[in-house]
Amino acid sequence: MPSEMTVISLAPEPIRWHDERLQLLDQTQLPGRVIYEPQTSLESVYAAIRALKVRGAPAIGIAAAYGLVVAMQTYRSADGERFFRALQFAADRLRGARPTAVNLAWAVNRIVAAAQPDGDGAARYGRIRAAAEAIHAEDRRICRAIGRAGLHLIAPGSGVLTHCNAGALAVSELGTATAPMYLAHSAGVAFRVYAAETRPLLQGSRLTAWELTRAGVDVTLICDTMVARMMAEGAIDLVLVGTDRVTRNGDVVNKIGTSGIAIMARHFSIPFYVACPSSTFDPETADGASVVIEERGAEEVRSVFGRATAPAGVKVRNPAFDVTPHELVTAFVTDAGLLSPPFDQSLLQLAPTRP
Repeated sequence: MPSEMTVISLAPEPIRWHDERLQLLDQTQLPGRVIYEPQTSLESVYAAIRALKVRGAPAIGIAAAYGLVVAMQTYRSADGERFFRALQFAADRLRGARPTAVNLAWAVNRIVAAAQPDGDGAARYGRIRAAAEAIHAEDRRICRAIGRAGLHLIAPGSGVLTHCNAGALAVSELGTATAPMYLAHSAGVAFRVYAAETRPLLQGSRLTAWELTRAGVDVTLICDTMVARMMAEGAIDLVLVGTDRVTRNGDVVNKIGTSGIAIMARHFSIPFYVACPSSTFDPETADGASVVIEERGAEEVRSVFGRATAPAGVKVRNPAFDVTPHELVTAFVTDAGLLSPPFDQSLLQLAPTRP
């Protein structure tokens, strides 16, 4: 049976930072090609986030943090005031890359805060580089803690349904929703994962099925429209998904289709768990109705990888996320442990641990 460290080593690495150089795995090329793109400017990082070359709330935050460091490398010899003005401009640019995932603004704000004390450009650059590296290291610890908190949920012989990609590709190491799966696999637990394909961009089939297969986990790919049938057959024993934002009352903002799965899980009396790192909990937002939902381009729905699948010019709606009401959530799997209802109280445990 593989050890925990062996399983970690088999998980893909979406973000590489070495010798103050940033590389991002272009996830739009998966599963066919594994390409790491060097990021040499603010605009290249902005474009990578917008184009979903890097995606997943924690990974977006880490990439944005390093993106600010990359952007400020040419200002190391500047005076402190000029450095900070340039940093604020870069931060404003990156905050607008994707509005829904809370980690993006959180990480950018943390980097800006690290630069605020007095000092010249070199001193401020050193502090923001250290802050970005700390965010990356903290996310690794969070992923392992989530894995350990959810490990007991996966019993031998169980079927686990997941949606989109809350795997290693979405974070720094083991993933959030997939972290318990990786650790259960390393412990020799025999179980099955059902990965919903996740239209329109197929993150479940292109990413989750790809990375879990590489690690030797038993994965079955299903179309999104097959979920109810799999549940009715008794193939699904629990649902475990990630999240891009959890509001103060426990509403879950996650990839489009998540709320429908939660409704079906309630109908079939299947527990619905959400893996939520402390960095994704948003105590400043009261509920899901207050969250701006990103609407993406029509061509993502009218075509698949450049091939038209709908009439040209047909009207399209393409919200990237939906909101799952907290009433449909069985518990949150977090780096502070398993948190049960009432969520407006239990989730507050994440606020003191929020990096």
